Amino acid sequence: MSLFKILLAIHIVCGGASLLLGAYILAVKKGSRQHRLFGSVYFYAMLLAAIMALLMSCIHPNYFLFIIGVLTAYLLLSGRRYIHKKAGQGPSIFDWSLTVIILLFGLALILLGVYNIIGSNLFGIVFVVFGSGAIFFAYQDWQHFRGKAKIKNYYLTTHLQRMTGSYIAALTAFLVVNNKILPGILAWLLPSLLLVPVIIRLTIKYKVDKHSADTLV
Repeated sequence: MSLFKILLAIHIVCGGASLLLGAYILAVKKGSRQHRLFGSVYFYAMLLAAIMALLMSCIHPNYFLFIIGVLTAYLLLSGRRYIHKKAGQGPSIFDWSLTVIILLFGLALILLGVYNIIGSNLFGIVFVVFGSGAIFFAYQDWQHFRGKAKIKNYYLTTHLQRMTGSYIAALTAFLVVNNKILPGILAWLLPSLLLVPVIIRLTIKYKVDKHSADTLV
């Protein structure tokens, strides 16, 4: 068996497990024992799937695998780092490195998208959308690292946003690879259209405004 096939097998197993676990985690009470336990398993399974995607994209160049791999790895790693902010940790070199990487990645995607759109390839819209999302994440990090967060428990809301975002990336990968019906652009954007409202709902539900005296248990 070739190296690529071994990586692909690991990617499929871990990615499939992540899809099932992610759906369950979205349904259970946040902060519960089940959420923490299955959330940890989800993190490592999804991260391994993302790493496999990046390695495969190097062996056989594939922009789809590369984009999903980078976004998923960033969302997972930054999302896990944010939950530690509850203990009062400031941003580390690792945190800043993730932010710089996703900023440069977002700018590159937007430039690639504009280039494709100018060339009458409307698929460039996908690159612009994902690139804009990446730049937003970098801006969000920058604000939080400088103590400019507008939400008191930003570490929790950002954790929920990033982890749900990684699940969107997983669904996008699954849908794009297995899609036989939907237009290509719609297959790429449908998971975001469906789950971004979930991110907004979770943020509203769990956020604590800075002027509030309430604390989240």
